[in-house]
Amino acid sequence: MPFLGQDWRSPGWTWMKTEDGWKRYEFCDDSEGNHINLQLLDINDKEAYAPDNCAASANKTEKEQFNNTAKSQYFYREKWIFVQKGSTRERHGYCTLGEAFNRLDFSSAIQDIRRFNYVVRLLQLIAKSQLTSLSGAAQKNYFNILEKIVKKAMEDQYNPRLIRDLLQDLSSTLCILLRRFILIGSIDLWVCRLESVLTWQEQLMSLEMNPQLGDGMNLCDLPMHMQNNIFHRFSDAWDILNLGQMNHSLYVLSEDRQLWKALCKYHFSEKMFHKHLVLTDNGLVDWKGMFFRLQKHYPKREQYGDTLHFCRHCSILFWKDCQLALIFQDSGHPCTANDPNSCLTPVSPQNFIDLFQF
Repeated sequence: MPFLGQDWRSPGWTWMKTEDGWKRYEFCDDSEGNHINLQLLDINDKEAYAPDNCAASANKTEKEQFNNTAKSQYFYREKWIFVQKGSTRERHGYCTLGEAFNRLDFSSAIQDIRRFNYVVRLLQLIAKSQLTSLSGAAQKNYFNILEKIVKKAMEDQYNPRLIRDLLQDLSSTLCILLRRFILIGSIDLWVCRLESVLTWQEQLMSLEMNPQLGDGMNLCDLPMHMQNNIFHRFSDAWDILNLGQMNHSLYVLSEDRQLWKALCKYHFSEKMFHKHLVLTDNGLVDWKGMFFRLQKHYPKREQYGDTLHFCRHCSILFWKDCQLALIFQDSGHPCTANDPNSCLTPVSPQNFIDLFQF
């Protein structure tokens, strides 16, 4: 199969289907020298495909310099990766967790509020058990993305509790690994990374939430039934408890038995209720106490706005862009199935890690 790049070993150019036909992506340098801006080139523009214009993409030295100095996610910009678990006649080797973490665009995913919690949960699972399995390049990419997440939490004040849990698990893992001397690479580098994590923890602990108070209506001005409806929309118990600390009326709503009963049924099955039944002094079921007992023994149900998808037909893991799918009828990856949507399976953070357990 011929390649379009100057070097036959190069992966070729990146193309995108538009209303005017297929156009090629070109990476442009910004004022800081990072290849982050994309430019669409016309397929009929012959000057854009001249050897002089393509020399920079095939220059290995420039790529290595970009990888060593850039604070972003390497030079890969694909949003999909072929997951291979064994060698075939056409392809040799297999795909690793570190390679998938590098190739998938997690840097852009954290800017999407629908994917933010998904990426944070994935980083938390990697910090608990898979940190040593990442390559050096993937580890560098991991901490670069983590730095962007902390910066976003500090600026936007979005879900800092979730970031604190991630940093707590990561700092505990780094302390254990440093104590056992089983980390690959420079010890001084890992000590600096641990110090950065501890600094981020202190910044998030000292973060003060500044609500934007205006002349409009706030939560306490809503009718009681609307406030109760808002409580039933939460799937996290800590969000209910924190909101209940605002005033006495919200506290009464946060202690409602029906609210905690619905939360228990959402996260756990009825078979689990009989094994860990908690009763009050009056003989009634203590749904709040039973929820916190159940979460110690069973995993809670995970809910995300958007997740990675896996195509069973192509064995490709990718981000599905809903807007492009509606405009260009694009599935998000080069699928050859007649009905690509019938082959898609949402991938949870734990399933993402399980894909690369050989």
